[in-house]
Amino acid sequence: MSKRKMKVATRYCHSIPKLVCPGGEDGLLISTKYLNRTLKVDPTTMTISVESGVTLRQLIDEAAKAGLALPYSPYWWGLTLGGLLGTGAHGSSLWGKGSAVHDYVVELRMVTPAGPKDNYAKLRVMDTTQTEDFNAARVSLGVLGVISQVTLRLQPLFKRSITYLVKNDSDLGDQAAEFGHQHEFADIIWYPSQGKAVYRIDDRVSFNVSGNGHYDFIGFRPTLSLALAIIRSSEESQESTSNAEGKCIDAKLVTSTLMSSAYGLTNNGILFTGYPVVGYHNRLQASGTCLDSPEDGRITACPWDPRVKGQFFHQTTISIGLSKVGSFILDLQKLSRLEPKALCGLELYNGILMRYVKASSAYLGKQEDAVDFDITYYRSSEPMSPRLYQDIIEEVEQLALFKYGGLPHWGKNRNLAFDGVIHKYGRNAKAFLKVKQRYDPQGLFSNEWTDEVLGIENPSEVTTLKEGCALEGLCVCSEDLHCAPQKGYFCRPGKVYKDARVCTRLRTTHPRLSTNNIHNHLYR
Repeated sequence: MSKRKMKVATRYCHSIPKLVCPGGEDGLLISTKYLNRTLKVDPTTMTISVESGVTLRQLIDEAAKAGLALPYSPYWWGLTLGGLLGTGAHGSSLWGKGSAVHDYVVELRMVTPAGPKDNYAKLRVMDTTQTEDFNAARVSLGVLGVISQVTLRLQPLFKRSITYLVKNDSDLGDQAAEFGHQHEFADIIWYPSQGKAVYRIDDRVSFNVSGNGHYDFIGFRPTLSLALAIIRSSEESQESTSNAEGKCIDAKLVTSTLMSSAYGLTNNGILFTGYPVVGYHNRLQASGTCLDSPEDGRITACPWDPRVKGQFFHQTTISIGLSKVGSFILDLQKLSRLEPKALCGLELYNGILMRYVKASSAYLGKQEDAVDFDITYYRSSEPMSPRLYQDIIEEVEQLALFKYGGLPHWGKNRNLAFDGVIHKYGRNAKAFLKVKQRYDPQGLFSNEWTDEVLGIENPSEVTTLKEGCALEGLCVCSEDLHCAPQKGYFCRPGKVYKDARVCTRLRTTHPRLSTNNIHNHLYR
């Protein structure tokens, strides 16, 4: 009635872009913390109905009690169902309907704004027979209204067999597109600086195969808050002193520890005794025990918990069509050969995770079968501070987005990934906006960021040209001022992708030259 702007905030709120910020000066956050009940589990129809604040962990557990399973899911179980639907979150598979959770939704209830005749709120119930509304609501970015209830189609609970195979990455470009067709739950972890790729050979097996394996990923376990502070301080020191060698040494320690401990897999819930690890799907598909840390985080916490000094990072997560994946990987390998230490920083965060995702009928879902490249890397707490090998990470980002036409994950990425992205969805974008206009014509669930991304205002321009804008991904640099010339970072073409414009650190032996003269001298 008062035309107040609103946004839904899930319990743990993992959006990296400004997806969840309410618009206006007095915007309202609607929490789904207590919208967390399981309403019905029906073994006959193999469906489960839950409220949207239910976490993935709860959903997996409730389904398993009835002998059922959500076949594919993200690996982190702290997501709420409403949140993961809103951003199109997924696991890894090209089999069946694919790995996106929204493709297993069969009914969805949403509360949207309305006029005085409906007492200013309207409950809408959608299923597969209402194609237009259903395809818009399953990946909605939260701009249509509040998802209140969701019904998902499940499968009978099954067992899986997992083996991690470490190989040289020399033929990764050839293997990447095919590997996803060979194994149902395949993914690949790539360590480009080390020239290694870890293939996840992961398939269903018969109930008769013995094993009660369990997955508790090391990076998602409770970590001592003091240890997190020490690790962060170490990386800050390496950044400030340009200690690339130190990062590479630490990265090898991290990756060797993960490999030797099977990334957190155990054969019996206690010990890892060797591959394959066989177990029930619900014990292997996701983890996140750091959520059991004390509320204040004083002793242990999740590594990225903002209440402690821990990880602070950017995530570039972009899906590239299967037909282009090999060429993209070859370009990244060329970059890595030119600057062998440049990508060690990624390996401190477990390298590049490659997951398989299938084309979806959801309007804002994936438009083609693709490989999702998930890259996590250091972010400074000071936005005007460039990072070590700033240019290489920017070139990887621009290669994926511009040369190979990749689609950004809606809940991750820096602003430049969303510049003009809505045009990549073609007719589906128009269909989505048509439903949005019907559901929320006043834009009460929109904010300035979503309006820009969807092309409703300032057509699809989410970037900002100002001093230092390229450092935080607020723009692609077009002049030196967009980088940090006072710190030796200038706007230059990419090393492999010449159309890229990246912030490159330049060194000079002419200390008496002014900044402008250094720029002109080196450019010549």
